[in-house]
Amino acid sequence: MKDFLIYMAAFAMLVLTQCTSEPKRFIVKLDSKYEVAGQKFAIHDINPDLPRNWDGYNFVVLEFRITTAQRFHVGFTTDYGYNELRMYSYVPNGWNRLVIPLQFYRSLPPARSQLAAMFNQPRYTGWIHLESGTRGELHGIDSIGIRMLCPINNPEFEIRNITLAVDDPGDEYLGEIPVIDEFGQVNLVDYPEKIHSLEQLRAEWAAEDKVLAGPMPDYNYSRYGGYMQKQVKATGFFRVEEVDGRWWFVDPDGYLYLHVCASGIGAGGGGVIRDLDKRKGWLKEMPPDQFVQTNNQGRQVPNFGAWNLYRRYGGDDYRQKALETTVKRMERLGVNVGSQSMASIGHPKPFTPYLRNLGMENELMGLADVYAPGWEAMLDSSLRSSLPREKDNPWIIGYFVGNEPGWQKKETQLCNLILQGRDRPIKAELEKYLQVHGNSTQSQMEFVHKTFGIFLQTVKKTMKRYDPNHLNLGIRFGNLNSLEGRELLQDICRDAFDVISINEYYDKPRKELYDFMYAKMGKPYLIGEFHFGTTDRGMASSLWQVDNQEERGVAYRYYMEQGYSHPALIGTTWFQWSDQDVSGRGDGENFAHGVYDVTDRSYKYMEEAMLETNKRLYGVHSGEIQPFNQETKRTRGHRGIPNLWNQVGTREDMKSSSGL
Repeated sequence: MKDFLIYMAAFAMLVLTQCTSEPKRFIVKLDSKYEVAGQKFAIHDINPDLPRNWDGYNFVVLEFRITTAQRFHVGFTTDYGYNELRMYSYVPNGWNRLVIPLQFYRSLPPARSQLAAMFNQPRYTGWIHLESGTRGELHGIDSIGIRMLCPINNPEFEIRNITLAVDDPGDEYLGEIPVIDEFGQVNLVDYPEKIHSLEQLRAEWAAEDKVLAGPMPDYNYSRYGGYMQKQVKATGFFRVEEVDGRWWFVDPDGYLYLHVCASGIGAGGGGVIRDLDKRKGWLKEMPPDQFVQTNNQGRQVPNFGAWNLYRRYGGDDYRQKALETTVKRMERLGVNVGSQSMASIGHPKPFTPYLRNLGMENELMGLADVYAPGWEAMLDSSLRSSLPREKDNPWIIGYFVGNEPGWQKKETQLCNLILQGRDRPIKAELEKYLQVHGNSTQSQMEFVHKTFGIFLQTVKKTMKRYDPNHLNLGIRFGNLNSLEGRELLQDICRDAFDVISINEYYDKPRKELYDFMYAKMGKPYLIGEFHFGTTDRGMASSLWQVDNQEERGVAYRYYMEQGYSHPALIGTTWFQWSDQDVSGRGDGENFAHGVYDVTDRSYKYMEEAMLETNKRLYGVHSGEIQPFNQETKRTRGHRGIPNLWNQVGTREDMKSSSGL
């Protein structure tokens, strides 16, 4: 009997063990056949101890793993609706803890002078972008949503815990495989072009050296990069002219010129690991001491890009040799310097610097307090100290006044900040203006635009006083999607700039916008920034995403040739020459958008596309040949995604996990 009871107990235990289910997993399978893929989970299924009201907490802490570096959205269903933020992970395929300040969900971003500074927020296992989404108090939280736009290669997102915190517990990589390998590449992903040995890397460098030592493509450039096919009046400086119904820059020798360039041109980019002490388990191998700097906070900052250059060239002059290679690359690809100085490459090339210290304030979202008694004198002093020494430099095309001011399409937010802020001249002027014109959205917009117009005209007058030889290339606007944005250009900027500049992160330049400018403003324009990226290197895919490296080349050709077929486009700037740092630059961005990567090698399809397209641009812009017309298979930008959560169901449905 005793043996029988023991047998039955053992049998019951076996049955119980077999019937016990595995712990529930919360996995979102992001199907690539959908434009938007995602899923919601009831929070009490993941952590039943979380309250529904998050007052009194400052951070939400997620433990998750995502199999891609592609951007994704994390949102919460609240009493007033769905509230989400865009996220990027530095550790694809690895478990990590990402701490998100709840302030990002509760209120609008803090005022900054430029859009990127206002929207990008760095963390240590990823970064957060604040541009889109509804903001409000976090009450009635019952579900979390994960979604992605145009997912590539069917990625997966798995979350295993959600907690709340009053104090920041810190981000942490929870995996065992180092995030960064000995060459500065992401160690958690593999791809066909990845470097696995120094011998392999040296062989590829040697192959490029052989190409650069051979004959260069013939772009028929003048000494300043103008096209020797046609010459008009020479003035000794760059200028603009409409020739046979099409706008061009004209170089100092009188040759027609298109400013085809890249920003951030230099050597050894993309390899800095910021705040290493906050990144436990990140490095497979530390660079030698000479490639590890100490920042102002006493933290170690390894630089894999510099280490790779030393591996390639050796000796104390390795940077100089790397810059010589950079110049050869530029000449092979037919590109010039962007907005940085010629000194960055140590070789004369046309370039487009910024005017500095103009009084554009973070507190005013990039506007200047032009009503302050000392502002105009400050502006005069700033330009008087910088412009005269450059006024006779023939390599300067012109000056940019600014980049992506933060107040665009946020005039009401800016006016509220001014009215609620400290007493100052611009506040007094705004109050007077609203008393006369009424406190409406329209009158607030008019005041901001009036103030902006005063700023532009004063800058124009002062610049010409100290440098009458160079062009005013305007502000590189970053948000001109609306009719109001176009009218802003027409009414305020037409007489302030010689060239209109716009940063255009789209699949192609928008013909209707440029037709508007061409017809209404009679000005040429240039594109201050554009690019295409993808996710295969374990880094973020940039502001306009394509599916793979080959499609990056297709996208470049289509964008450039379609753009230059317009009679008013006279310049483009690829952003940027090298990939960003894998662990993020100061504001968090870690885009793999370069022509060259951290190992000092080119992206083959990008290089081939630049070679082919840049040889054709004179013919395309002059109307002699048809532009490249092959579109990419699928692209998508970064500016928000459609709200499809109404397909999920009601809030009652969210009491249990539910999918899209």
